Amino acid sequence: MGISTTLHRPGVAEVVMNVPPVNALTARGWQDLADVLLTAGRDPAVRAVVLRSEGRGFNAGVDIKEMQAAEGHTALLGANRGCYAAFAAVYECAVPVIAAVHGFCLGGGIGLVGNADIVVAAEDAYFGLPEVDRGALGAATHLARLVPQHLMRAMVYTCRTVTAAELHRHGSVLEVVPAADLRDRALELAGTIAAKDPYVIRRAKESLNGIDPVDPKRSYRFEQGFTFELNLAGAGDRHRAAFVADKETT
Repeated sequence: MGISTTLHRPGVAEVVMNVPPVNALTARGWQDLADVLLTAGRDPAVRAVVLRSEGRGFNAGVDIKEMQAAEGHTALLGANRGCYAAFAAVYECAVPVIAAVHGFCLGGGIGLVGNADIVVAAEDAYFGLPEVDRGALGAATHLARLVPQHLMRAMVYTCRTVTAAELHRHGSVLEVVPAADLRDRALELAGTIAAKDPYVIRRAKESLNGIDPVDPKRSYRFEQGFTFELNLAGAGDRHRAAFVADKETT
C-alpha cells in the first residue's frame, strides 16, 4: 500500500500509487510521490518512468476527509504544497514520465497526467476537475495541456468529465487500450524510450520543458492563490463539509 517503485530492465522505473479506496492522497502521500519521482529521475540506471495506479481508478485528488479532520489550515496547506511538489516532480523528473491511466482521473490526478510526457489510457478512463464543487480551484493549468482552451473552461465551470477516447481525438492521450493491456503497453512504450541513448533522452526532456509556452509551476501557483482566497472566505470549508457529509450518508 502507498507509493512503490519497481525497476525493470532495461532502465524502466514503475511507480505505483496504491492508496485504497480511491487513490486520494494525503498531504504526506503527495510529498512521498514527489520524492519517489525525483529520486527515479536522479538514478542513472533509470531511463523512463511509468506512473500508474492499482485499484478502482488512477487518482481522485486530495484526501478531503484528512483536510476536514485537521484543525485550522494545516492539512490544507500541506495538501497544496504536496500537490505542487508532486505535479512539479512529474514535470521535472529528468527522464520521460508515461502516465498509464485507468478509471477515474480527477482533481490532483489531472495535475499528474497534465504534466506527464506521454499519456496512455484504458478504455474506461475518464478525466475531470470537480474543484468548483469542492470550493477550490487549481490544475486548470494542467487540464489546458490535455484539452483545448474552451473545453477546459467548460470543464472547470460545469465539472463535466471527458473520456479517454475524447482525449485521444485531441491528441493528448497517445493510445487507448483495453484495461487488461494498459500496464504492459505503458511498460512497452517506456522500454522503447529506454532503449535510446540515455544522455540524449535526458537532454530532450530538458529541452522540451525549456520551450513550453507556459510555465506550469508558476501558472499552478497562481491558481492556488484563489484556493486560499476561497478558504479564507469560507467557501472551501463549506463545500468540503458538504462533500464529506454526503459520502457518509451514501
